[in-house]
Amino acid sequence: MTDLTRRTLCPRWILPLAVVALAVLLQAAGGAETWRLERSLVASEPWRVATGQLVHLGWLHLALNLAGLGIIWALFGRILSVRQWLTTILACAAGVSLGLLCFSPDLEWYVGLSGVLHGLLAAAALVQLLRRPDRMIVALLVGLAAKLGWEQWTGGDPATARLIGGAVVADAHLYGALTGAAWGGLLALVRRSMA
Repeated sequence: MTDLTRRTLCPRWILPLAVVALAVLLQAAGGAETWRLERSLVASEPWRVATGQLVHLGWLHLALNLAGLGIIWALFGRILSVRQWLTTILACAAGVSLGLLCFSPDLEWYVGLSGVLHGLLAAAALVQLLRRPDRMIVALLVGLAAKLGWEQWTGGDPATARLIGGAVVADAHLYGALTGAAWGGLLALVRRSMA
């Protein structure tokens, strides 16, 4: 690996690698039972608002979500700076947690990174689209909107639920994507005003 490759590759991947390390650590240190977003415990254990996004139903669920993070990063990692990605991850995580707590009152607990992943995809695609319109990005956003609509209508894919060992929380995907789209639009506007 050349020095130039190392300098450009390492900073680009440091944030997703940190997310991977933190998610694996929390999964190994008690997993869903210890760290999940649990409505009845949020007031006394507020860290669950953040840790619920990082723990999963099991190791396969974790691996699938981390693979999704890797794919999103491989496709869109260069679109935003590390600082912008960090704020996007934090905004999407907050959007998912607050959305579930405020607008999904029947949901007792939640785990998984998939809501944040939907937000990251929406944010990156929107920033890319506003920077340079492209039919593939439009198709991606239309596909994402169709998937979210289908999940809201049907409640999620039963095959995925069987694979991960629990119900797919379609609302988390919706709240993540809405937050990501709003945050991506904000980032695009800030970038445009600075140009």
